[in-house]
Amino acid sequence: MDYENEKLLKLIFPNGVPEHLRENPELLPQIYKLGSYKVDQIKKEETRLAEDNKAVVEQTQDLAISNYKTFIQTSECSRRIYTEFKDTEQQLNQLIDKLPNLTEKCEKFIKTSSEIATSRRLNSLNLRRNAQLLEILELPQLMDTCIYQGKYEEALELAAHVQRMGAKHSDIPVINNIVATIEGSWHTMLEQLLAQLRTDLPLPKCLQIVGYLRRMQAFTLPELKLKFLQARDSWFCSILNSIPKDDPQHHLMKTIELSRVNLFNIITQYKATFADDENTLDSNDSNESGNIFHAWINTKVNNFLTTLEADLNRGEITSLEAVLGQCMYFGLSFSRISTDFRTLLVPIFVKIIAKNFNNRITKVTDQFELDMDNYTFINKISINVLSAIGKSDPQSLSPPETLLNFQPLALYCNGILSALNEFRNCAPIALVNEVTIRLEHSLKIVSNNISKFYRQEQQALGAKERDNFVKFCCAFAYDLTPYLQRCIHDVFPIALLTSHLSINAIALQKSGMSYLNKKKILEPLEYLLPDKVETIVREVSEQMRPAEKKPGISAEKSSCVEIVTPQE
Repeated sequence: MDYENEKLLKLIFPNGVPEHLRENPELLPQIYKLGSYKVDQIKKEETRLAEDNKAVVEQTQDLAISNYKTFIQTSECSRRIYTEFKDTEQQLNQLIDKLPNLTEKCEKFIKTSSEIATSRRLNSLNLRRNAQLLEILELPQLMDTCIYQGKYEEALELAAHVQRMGAKHSDIPVINNIVATIEGSWHTMLEQLLAQLRTDLPLPKCLQIVGYLRRMQAFTLPELKLKFLQARDSWFCSILNSIPKDDPQHHLMKTIELSRVNLFNIITQYKATFADDENTLDSNDSNESGNIFHAWINTKVNNFLTTLEADLNRGEITSLEAVLGQCMYFGLSFSRISTDFRTLLVPIFVKIIAKNFNNRITKVTDQFELDMDNYTFINKISINVLSAIGKSDPQSLSPPETLLNFQPLALYCNGILSALNEFRNCAPIALVNEVTIRLEHSLKIVSNNISKFYRQEQQALGAKERDNFVKFCCAFAYDLTPYLQRCIHDVFPIALLTSHLSINAIALQKSGMSYLNKKKILEPLEYLLPDKVETIVREVSEQMRPAEKKPGISAEKSSCVEIVTPQE
C-alpha cells in the first residue's frame, strides 16, 4: 500500500508533495474519495467546495461577531499564559544551570567542614604534645646554629639523628620537610668545610676538616682526594695571583719562595691526610688516586716553569744567578718528596742565558759599525805602544794596551767583556759552542765592516791614514782576536771541558769546541794584513819623524772607554 500511495502521490504531484500537505492526515482519504467520484461529480465538487468554504467563512464571521468578547478574552488569556510559561521556562533553565554549582559548593562545604573538624582534633592533639613537637621543629634551626658556630661534631650527630628519624617516620610530611631542610644545611656545611680548605691551614686543622668530610660520606675516597687538591690549589693560586707583577725580579723571586714553601706544605698535608688509605684501596682506586696526585704535582711544576720562562723573557732580571740558585734550591727541596725537577730548569735557563748573551753581542756588534762610521785614522797611533802589537802576554787576561789607540776596537772590546762578565756569573757548559760561534760570528761581522770601510774610503785615505788603518787591522787580528780567545777559555776552562767530555786537550782543539776559527774571521782582511807584524811596525816607526809626533797620548787615551778585564 505504501508503494501504491507513493506512486499515486508522484502521479498527482510530479514536482513533489507541497510542504503544507505532507503532514496532513486527510490528504490520502481525500484523494481516494475523489478517485471514487464520477466525472460529473468531480466537476461539481469544485463548486460544492467553494460553496462550503463560503458557508464556513460566513458562519465563522457570524460566530466572531456574536462572540467577539470571548475571542478577545481568550486571546489575552492565551497571550498571558504564553508569557508566563515562557518566564517559567526561563527561570527553570536558570535554576538548572545553577544546580551543578550549588551541588559543588555543598560538597565543598561538607569537605571543608570535615577538614576543619579534623584540624581541630589535630590542633588539640598538638597542643597537648607542644613541647615534644617544638623540639623536633627546632632541629633545622639548631643545625644552622651549630654550623654557624663551627661546631661540626654536634652538627654531624644531629644530622645522623634526623636521618634515622626520617627513615623511621617517612610517611609524616613534617618529618620529611625537616629532613629536606637538614639536607640543605648539610650542603651548606659541606661548602663551608671546602671553603676552609681554600685558606691557609696548619696540618692539624687540615686533618680535622678532612675527617669531617670523611664522616659526611659526600665523596668517595678518590673524589675526596681530588676535592682536597682542588681546594688547596685554589688557595695556592690566589697567593700567587696576589704577587705584584710590575717588577719581574721581585715577582719571580716571590713566586719561587711561595711555591717552594706552600707546595711542600700542601704535599705534606696530602700525604699525612691520606697515608692510611693507600693500603686499603684496591689496585684500580690506588692507581686512580696516584694518577690524580702526580698529575696535580706535574701541573704545578709546569705552571711554575711557564711563569719562570715568562718572567725571564721579560728581560728585566737584574740577577740571573740569584734566580737560578733559588730555582735549584726549590728543585732540590722537592727531592725529599721524589719530585726533583731541576733537570727541567736547565733548558729554560740555558735558553734565556743564550738569548741575553746574543742580544748583548748583537748590540755591541751593531754599535761597532756606528763607531767605525764616525772614526778617522788621522794621527791615531801612539809610538810608545806600536811595538806591542801582536806581542801581548798569551796568559794575561788584561786587555791589550794597543787597543787604546783605536777607539772602535776599545769600545767593542769593552762591550764583549761586559757581556762575558755578565755571562760567566751563570755560564752553562752546554752553551760553549753557541758562545764560541756567536763571538766568531760577531768578529766576522766586525772584520767585514773593517773591510767594507776600507773599500769605501781607500781612495780618500792618505799614506799615513793607510798605515794607521793597517795597524788598526793588525790590532784587531793579532791582539783583539787572540785576547777574546783567551777570555773564552777563561770562562770555559779547557780542563773543565776535557773533564766534562772525557777527552784530552788535543781532541778538544781538533773538535773546534771553544776555539775561534781565526782563518774564517780574518778572511775579509787577508789582503790588508802583513805576514809579520814586526816588519810593519818597524817600517811605520822609520817613516814617522819626530816632528809628526803629537803630544798628548793621555788625552788620546781619555777619548777611549776604559777596557775592563774579565772578573776572576
